[in-house]
Amino acid sequence: MHAYRSHTCAELNKSNVGETVRLSGWVHRVRDHGGLLFIDLRDHYGITQVMADPDSPVFSEIEKVRSEWCIRIDGEVKARDESLVNAKIPTGEIEVFIRDIEVLGKSEELPLMVFGEQEYPEETRLRYRYLDLRREKMQTNMVLRSNMIQSIRKRMWDKGFNEYQTPIITASSPEGARDFLVPSRLHPGKFYALPQAPQQFKQLMMVSGFDKYFQIAPCFRDEDPRADRSPTDFYQLDLEMSFVTQQDVFDTIAPVMAGVFEEFGKGRKVDAAQDWPQISYKDAALWYGSDKPDLRNPIKMQVVSEHFAGSGFAIFAKLLEQDGTEIRAIPAPTGGSRKFCDRMNAFAQKEGLPGMGYIFWRDQGNGMEAAGPLAKNIGPERTEAIRQQLGLGVGDAAFFLGGKPKAFESVAGRARNVIGEELGLTDKDRFAFAWIVDFPIYEKDEETGKIDFEHNPFSMPQGGMEALQGDPLAVRGFQYDLACNGYELVSGAIRNHKPEIMFKAFEIAGYGKDEVEKRFGGMVNAFQYGAPPHGGCAAGIDRMVMLLADEANIREVIMFPMNQRAEDLMMSAPSEPLSEQLMELGLRVIPQDS
Repeated sequence: MHAYRSHTCAELNKSNVGETVRLSGWVHRVRDHGGLLFIDLRDHYGITQVMADPDSPVFSEIEKVRSEWCIRIDGEVKARDESLVNAKIPTGEIEVFIRDIEVLGKSEELPLMVFGEQEYPEETRLRYRYLDLRREKMQTNMVLRSNMIQSIRKRMWDKGFNEYQTPIITASSPEGARDFLVPSRLHPGKFYALPQAPQQFKQLMMVSGFDKYFQIAPCFRDEDPRADRSPTDFYQLDLEMSFVTQQDVFDTIAPVMAGVFEEFGKGRKVDAAQDWPQISYKDAALWYGSDKPDLRNPIKMQVVSEHFAGSGFAIFAKLLEQDGTEIRAIPAPTGGSRKFCDRMNAFAQKEGLPGMGYIFWRDQGNGMEAAGPLAKNIGPERTEAIRQQLGLGVGDAAFFLGGKPKAFESVAGRARNVIGEELGLTDKDRFAFAWIVDFPIYEKDEETGKIDFEHNPFSMPQGGMEALQGDPLAVRGFQYDLACNGYELVSGAIRNHKPEIMFKAFEIAGYGKDEVEKRFGGMVNAFQYGAPPHGGCAAGIDRMVMLLADEANIREVIMFPMNQRAEDLMMSAPSEPLSEQLMELGLRVIPQDS
């Protein structure tokens, strides 16, 4: 017999009754039924109930066993009484009578329990991550991640892609986040960087003649943490293709994403890939207040400025006299009660606004009436025009925000989400995808008037060089994101592969030719030797698993994550370097004033 096990803790069933078996695993739970000891023995695969009574030759040793001890047992498989069968587990028809036991590893008193789903502070969970990972939910999440990546790889290979690896140590390249720098011992005073993404290398592969590339790529960015973003490193499905249009990229990645969500979505509805809408960045901001809208919520915001211009509601009327301002309405079907409207008003105040205007429509017996302070101020004719524009009726409401759109769009988007949730309009049993397209390449600083890049500077401008001759703020790029249920899952672009267009694009943002060549010399030089048109995208692995696992926090689907302060509490990182290490690198740490 094998030194540790003849079967896993998920394999035994009625067909094994009478066999002598060997199992190894952790003591999940111990139950003492008056001299009859039951142990739920757990390994990675499942749980088997093992038991002993005073007739067992090792009963006294079994009595000493405690939770999370790692043990090996030999015993005889017995059938459970019909009344004691546990149909919830594969091994629920049998139990193993223990004949021999070996303690493979004792456990100290546990800082957190593995049995059950008790909540513990995140600091405790991350400090003792190896224990936290023993919990059933965490094991399930990590296996889901592994299986999902395996599925992605197979789907990409089936589409004719080859997987290639790109460098982990490279040159610093500003791509929208801070680099992690790595000092060079052989070149004192110089630094490598961990790649924020394989962006330049995958483009260089296309120049090198590799037609289709993909990689499950680690990326490193020194970012502020969020619930849906790791503060140090993350993984993405990275891909690039030559001789493609934007639509070709969509047609390639959409079936992969849809297939993965269908395979691992636990039966939830997945919108058909061919039906995913393509929404302009401008419309997404207007309708949803976000460039990663949650389309499970059917609410679409609308501009209603004309109904408030010159009206009796002085706040909005005066606001509209300023350039660049508008009033937007958030329809709220079935939200027509003063109680709900007051609740949403309180939400707006928590978001830092004075409040949120509202109108709701109610049945007064002799007809419909518009109610609320706004309705009284603007009068029945205007409120009726608003109702008709929004398609609302009795029992419905609408909420209003005004000003310069960039100042209130994000709050309006969050309000839309809350309204959809609270009124039960959001379909929780669905994965709803949308392509966001036509991103602006440039933006203007309101204070300085300076033009700079708003989004990916390496995107091909729509219209090429000709587009760069006009108003920079009107230039749109062949850049795109894929949103799902309020999260950005994919980001990509058709690349600017022509040096003359690239130099002009950077010149508009104030970067001279010399600076571009210094920062991106490797790629710019390569583009002068017959670069093909190319494009691609990257899909966030961690976020995909987070959605599929129904988790709200990305750390629940990463094996060994950092905490909110970018610290590894288990391994005590970051740590202070040894003096010898600093001397070897020619570095000195300057103490920061506290």
